[in-house]
Amino acid sequence: MFAELKGAAAGLCKGKGGSMHVTDVSRGMLGANAVVGAGLPIATGAALGFKYKGVDNVSVCYFGDGASNQGTFHESINLGSIWKLPVIYVCDNNGYAEQTPIKYHLSTKNVSDRASSYSIPGILVDASEVIQVYSAAKTAIERARRGEGPTLIDSRGHRLYGHFVGDDQKYKSKEEFDSYSAYDPVKKFKRQLTEKSLVSSDQLGEIETRTMQEIEEGWRFGEQSPLPRPEETTDDVYVKYH
Repeated sequence: MFAELKGAAAGLCKGKGGSMHVTDVSRGMLGANAVVGAGLPIATGAALGFKYKGVDNVSVCYFGDGASNQGTFHESINLGSIWKLPVIYVCDNNGYAEQTPIKYHLSTKNVSDRASSYSIPGILVDASEVIQVYSAAKTAIERARRGEGPTLIDSRGHRLYGHFVGDDQKYKSKEEFDSYSAYDPVKKFKRQLTEKSLVSSDQLGEIETRTMQEIEEGWRFGEQSPLPRPEETTDDVYVKYH
């Protein structure tokens, strides 16, 4: 992953995908997409393939609240519902489509409200509550595997940083920024685990240390990996006819 982010040949896409097109089919990741809402029909198609093959795989697609206004959103969920496909549509809803607030661009109160138009469940969850998100996902996966079709999960969270590097986020108030710290899912889950004596602070510290070491090792690998050779420019870009 880090090699791909650095554009290195050792990357998942040989350095040609970058952050917006990371793909790892061996792990079931069919690829990120730079086009808003483009992942929805891909996930729906994957679910159709699972149904034809008779396997119990479930396709999951993540998209932002802005993408819920795209035609691909409605077309995909409509087909998924008609064909009862094993697919879960997850709206990673941070309240802003780039800089446009959801209260301005959405015709309903919640993205999950739109599920009723396609006769599928719409579940609204607090993205900062790990167990709540896990429970909703478990319910949706079980439904999909029973052959009952898709679920739309509206995961409401907060965007701590701008939509892009250099986004000064002047469209947000200071009060809004100040409230974000209470919704950090990692901090909340750590507090819940320690309060219920499920894990100690020392154990959490060990996990954090190991995680940071793994990230550092991955970053070093990406930094040290060579770039693709110039003669490889068109490899995997165009189909080679023989």
